[in-house]
Order: sequence, then structure tokens, then C-alpha cells
Amino acid sequence: MQGSSVFNVRILALAFLLNAFTQISFAAEWQSDWESTLAAANKENTVRKAGRYLWDVFVHGTTTGLESMIPAGAFDPLEPALIFPDVKDPKMWRGGELEFLDPNRTLMVMTPFQRGIIFYNPKLVNPKEFKSYKDLLNPKWKGKLVMDDPRRAGPGQATLTFFYLHPELGTDFIRALAKQQITILKDYAQEVDAVGQGRYPVLIGTADFVAIARAKQGIPIAIVDARQLKEGADVSPANGSLALFNKAPHPNAAKVYINWLLSKEGQTVFARANGYVSARLDVPTDHAEPWRVPQPGAIKTYTKAAQQAKDNLMPLLIELFGNP
Repeated sequence: MQGSSVFNVRILALAFLLNAFTQISFAAEWQSDWESTLAAANKENTVRKAGRYLWDVFVHGTTTGLESMIPAGAFDPLEPALIFPDVKDPKMWRGGELEFLDPNRTLMVMTPFQRGIIFYNPKLVNPKEFKSYKDLLNPKWKGKLVMDDPRRAGPGQATLTFFYLHPELGTDFIRALAKQQITILKDYAQEVDAVGQGRYPVLIGTADFVAIARAKQGIPIAIVDARQLKEGADVSPANGSLALFNKAPHPNAAKVYINWLLSKEGQTVFARANGYVSARLDVPTDHAEPWRVPQPGAIKTYTKAAQQAKDNLMPLLIELFGNP
């Protein structure tokens, strides 16, 4: 596995973190543990040669973690690596706990936030028309809707999973929506541009970071505020799940990185850089739209149960939209 979403802690990153953490005043029981970890991490500041265990820390999507990594036994329990008291304190996290997605508590959710689901061209659509997702069934939208392909992993599939799981929507709503002669696309940029160019007035379930980026460039596309929709929106961490690889080549350096990443400073940097909302309650959310902050009781489309729901949903999607 390669890419910026999976981190192998290298010399420069470690040097930066060590310098940052030396400014902390150690006056608690965890001081000796932290100082010994720093000392051990300093000894790991040479990169090992290629071998079977190449990676230290996993920062990626929950689907990859749940479907690939956990079944392969790739992760170690994360909590033994947590040292900072504020990181371990459940009161610092939304819901009063650190959220893990597996019984062994290896895969942690850092950034649960509400997704944008209905996108529209503000030159063609009044967003006040949408008070419920059932408003998409209005005959006026027939043949005028575009949607990210729900038959593959991505925001389109997450959206249909949300519809499937919501008690006021479900399979009847999905079947009715499919009768609206929806155009299915597979490229986020094409989906957003189709709306921005006025070829379609409404888009369902695309990657909202693409829509936001296009809007900043002056393209006429906007997102319906999920708080005005009766059913709300689902919650997803995107690429904001965290795990510690089994037999990490730099275990102490990995602990340094993990504790920084889960600190207020680390979560602020991570959330702002990605446009996410941190699960830490003391991390600012002023960089994100207010509707992104998770609402109590919001449906989660990233849990193991949601993954199983996707499996149950797939035959219906193929029946309605054909094979991908």
C-alpha cells in the first residue's frame, strides 16, 4: 500500500515531532512513559530496508480497514499506544468515548462528519424546494437528475446505503428514485461539472470536496444544508480512520506520531487540511460548514453493520441500475 494516506514515519517527520513535544511540561505519571518513548523513537530514526513490514501508521478510509486490513490481521490494538492523558480521556471525544469499529479496538474513527448529499445549480434551483429526500421524487425532476454510481465504493454508494438504512426511506424510496430516469456517472469532476454547466440541475451523492473546490472557482454549484432535510444526513469519516500496523518497523516513532495526531494540535491541523470535523470536542470547526458537525442520532454509513447493509443492498442496485 502506498500514498499519502498511509504514513511510514521517517526521519524528518520524527525530528519535527520530537522538537514539538520537547516543549511540553511533563508533570504527570505519564511523563516517564513518554520520555522513554521519545528516547526509543530517537534511536529508530534510520529507515529500515525493504522487508515484510514496511508501514507504521494507517490513516485511511474505514472500508479499506474493515474489509481488507482487519481480516488480514494487519493491525495491533491502538489504545496501548496512547500516552497523553487528554488523548485517552473519553470526555474529550464526541459521544463520550474514543470510537473503534472492531471488537479488538484497532481501527479508530477520528473525523466523523455529515456529508453533503443533494447538490444543485443555484441558477436553476431554489434549495428551499428540498425539505425531504422524497422531494427528489417530484415529477419535475424526472430525467433531470445525475448521481454518482452507487454500485461502486464511494459517496454514491454511501448515499444509497443511507437511504437504505433510514427507517423513513428504505427500499421503497430507492425503487421510486430509480424511476426518475437518473443519469449515472463514475467521475466526480464530470458529475459536478454536469451540474455547474447546467446540463442537470440536481446531483445526488457526489464527493462534496470536489463540489466545494469547484464552487470556490466560481462554478455555480451548491450543497443543500442537511439540517433543512427531514431525514438529515449520514455521518462518515472519509479518510479519517486511524490504526497502528502490526509489527511496525518504527513502533516508538509511530507512538509519537499517533499521540500528536490525536492531540488538539494534530487534530486541528488534520481537520483543517482535509475539510473534516474532528471527533475531539476541543478542536475548532470554524473551517467547515456548520451542517457538517454530526447531529445526535445521525446514521453512520461506515460501521461494520453499514458494510453488511451495503452487501444486502447491492443486488437491489444491480436490479435497478444494471451491472456496473
